[in-house]
Amino acid sequence: MSVSSGVASLAARVDADGAGREMHRFVEELYPICRSITGEGLRATLRAIARRIPVTIREVPSGTRVLDWIVPDEWNVEDAYVLGPDGSRVIDFRRHNLHLVNYSEPVAARLPLAELKKRLFTLPDHPRWIPYRTSYYDRTWGFCLSQEDLDVLPDGDYEAVVRSSLAPGSLTYGELLLPGETEDEVLLSTHCCHPSLANDNLSGIALSTALAELLAGVRRRYSYRFLFAPGTIGAIAWLAANEAAVARVRHGLVVACVGDAGPMQYKKSRRGDAEIDRAATHVLAHAGREHRILDFTPYGYDERQYGSPGFDLPVGSLTRTPHGKFPEYHTSADDPGFVRPEALAESLRVYLDVLSVLEENRTLRNTSPKGEPQLGRRGLYRAIGGLPDPGAHALAMLWVLNLSDGRHDLLAIAERSGLAFAQIAAAAGKLVESGLLAPAAADSAPAAAVKSRDTQ
Repeated sequence: MSVSSGVASLAARVDADGAGREMHRFVEELYPICRSITGEGLRATLRAIARRIPVTIREVPSGTRVLDWIVPDEWNVEDAYVLGPDGSRVIDFRRHNLHLVNYSEPVAARLPLAELKKRLFTLPDHPRWIPYRTSYYDRTWGFCLSQEDLDVLPDGDYEAVVRSSLAPGSLTYGELLLPGETEDEVLLSTHCCHPSLANDNLSGIALSTALAELLAGVRRRYSYRFLFAPGTIGAIAWLAANEAAVARVRHGLVVACVGDAGPMQYKKSRRGDAEIDRAATHVLAHAGREHRILDFTPYGYDERQYGSPGFDLPVGSLTRTPHGKFPEYHTSADDPGFVRPEALAESLRVYLDVLSVLEENRTLRNTSPKGEPQLGRRGLYRAIGGLPDPGAHALAMLWVLNLSDGRHDLLAIAERSGLAFAQIAAAAGKLVESGLLAPAAADSAPAAAVKSRDTQ
């Protein structure tokens, strides 16, 4: 594939609507698979991703210590059901994989309804939905069903059967590195352990895959690392295997819940004022749509692993409605119909805009800092033609010249001026071409970044 001009141009020209429809088709393709933190369903999902992007699939053997955790035995399931008194399947894993408590141990038991009910889970407030329940680290078994189905179960004896295996195997994750002009990395991490749940997190898998496909075809300043791993234990396993290299992660995003109709929301990294926090906040502020900025909390998805104090990586989480904040969360109602192609398309645009800011952000130095340089004789007032407000772009050049003192990056200038980053970056590009701006010294850091490090 030939490499075109860069991430910013990609953000401007991508057919996001077409990509949204394709991402939704991928969600539909992956939806029937029963995934977990280990097992063949997880591998099948990673193989489907690998048919689209060249991920490397890695295996971590059961029993391996990864930081303070131990990789559990691998879980696979062939079938699971409950037979009613008349011998019919009243709960059937093959009809919907949420019917089985994820990681249930094998069982073949005959028991009365009163005893069976101790192993059944429903959602009384949503009587038609099946809940999603797990038991990764405690050996047990159970079934989930709708409250409506539970209410009509007759008294009598039932047969519960789980044909599963829990045995030494491995934990599997997928990884793709797209090298850039520098070894500094942007980490895009996606959990891929949930079974038939579309927004959480097939939407994240589809968006990360689409991003990797798009970024592979453009010039990249940063290297981009895509990680598709089981939640919590997968991120921890990756950190354990890459502890010596995580310093290369300059920016990161956890990709999840990006397909519902809610507004975009950004949860800051543990640092709170890292460049990724500033970039995401700026993009959402200028997107012209409802959005929310959330402070970091040590609860949620894998941003809490990357932001644990021993790593303190600048990784935030860019979602639509966050986990646990939509009624369909962890239920059978989180199906492909709940995920909207147009929402996936908008999420893709926002992600590309954030990455464009990271790619284009620079710290520059005014080469004529004493007094305002004469822009007219250099043709700079009209250097950017066809723009709706040439005055705003002249103002952008003045802001860039005034604050390009080797201490303010372009994003800081955009933040202070109130102008969109794209305007500031375009003005800076023309000023660099004219010789009025030059790169700051290599050891110079933006004031905001210096403050961030000093306060940690």
